[in-house]
Amino acid sequence: MLSKNEIISILVVTLILGFILSLLESTEAFLYSSLTIFAVIMTNVFAKKVASYYLDSEIEIRIWEMKRFGFKPKSYWKKPVQMGAFLPVILKFLSAGTISWLAVLSFDVKPKVYRATKRYGTYAFSEMTEHHIGLIAVWGILANFVIGAVGYLLGYTEFTKLSIYYAAFNLIPFSDLDGNKIFFGSLIWWTFLIAIAGMGLVYALLII
Repeated sequence: MLSKNEIISILVVTLILGFILSLLESTEAFLYSSLTIFAVIMTNVFAKKVASYYLDSEIEIRIWEMKRFGFKPKSYWKKPVQMGAFLPVILKFLSAGTISWLAVLSFDVKPKVYRATKRYGTYAFSEMTEHHIGLIAVWGILANFVIGAVGYLLGYTEFTKLSIYYAAFNLIPFSDLDGNKIFFGSLIWWTFLIAIAGMGLVYALLII
């Protein structure tokens, strides 16, 4: 289900996030943070893979990249910058350890050749729309909320917090992040998920 490049991307960002979450306080802290965020990421990825399958499409997970640095027509870098790898580390140090940026992955969608929808008893080929792409991202966020709730019930509060934080960061409607896909795919879904994320953040910060 996961290609070699996808596995490498996931492992790279897992180690990076494990580093910024633990700041290498100890080997145990680094391993715990890495394993926890790996479980959170894989939950999100697996849910999106399943959603894309049922929408007759395939997704390719990759490290979040930015291709432009401004609004002018020529404001493009010669090569895309892997912000998912650099931004978490940069913000962690610039904020003196207070900000742990968790939005690190993005995905590309490719419809399967036989993708079709049944209308009026016949089959007609259809394209992947922004709505479909947004739905794939929605399932990833929902999966993080659900698994976070399960973690809380089982007593794994740190896992619950990371699930909420990961979902919240990925709802930011910026660049090629999941939040941008959801925002333009379905504003209703984005608003609903933002409301859940807001309540989850309040709960994680004040109660857990």
